[in-house]
Amino acid sequence: MKILVVEDEERVAHFIQKGLKEEGHAIDVSFDGEDGGFLAEVNDYDLIILDVMLPKKNGISVCREIRDRGVITPVLMLTARDSVEDRVRGLDAGADDYLIKPFAFEELLARVRALLRRRSESKTPTLTMANLELDPISRKVTRAGKTIRLTTKEYALLEYLLRNPNKVLSRTLIGEHVWDMNFDPESNVIDVYVSHLRSKIDKGHALQLMHTIRGQGYMLTEEDVGN
Repeated sequence: MKILVVEDEERVAHFIQKGLKEEGHAIDVSFDGEDGGFLAEVNDYDLIILDVMLPKKNGISVCREIRDRGVITPVLMLTARDSVEDRVRGLDAGADDYLIKPFAFEELLARVRALLRRRSESKTPTLTMANLELDPISRKVTRAGKTIRLTTKEYALLEYLLRNPNKVLSRTLIGEHVWDMNFDPESNVIDVYVSHLRSKIDKGHALQLMHTIRGQGYMLTEEDVGN
């Protein structure tokens, strides 16, 4: 999943970024409210982790503004304040959950999983194409009933492709969503992962689902695109 972390304490931000990356998520980080609000509006995130005390614009204002502008991405607010009034203000501004600093990473991760699970369930419980199935809850992938074992990044890549069926996804889009906004588009890492994923999901099947659209990107489709 693609997650935005808006946190002005660099040590905390990088701690969260490192831990969530190890779980296979693509993480963008912002250190102030204005930049964080802008990124939340222009990018498609699966979750926003938003600190309350931020320079330029506080997290309560950021949350309220992105909600007013139609951003429905789940928001987990972080704060050093533990009063009921502060939590109510955050929830009333549109936050979905609240976590008090300091926190154990295990608790943060549990809350992240819960919010992402709710978002996945609200989209589509199981993602399918032909006889390929991906269950976002159990993270199980099968084709023709046989389990396919994927690495964390292979799974993230396949989920992104399945959530965008029959669409040509550029290397830049894939890099930003499956890795992060600082991904180097000149790197060949996407080509390597696509090759590994294609081998795992298409090998031995007459119907090929993974396609390279030369000069444009990659697409998951049942259609014959001539590649």
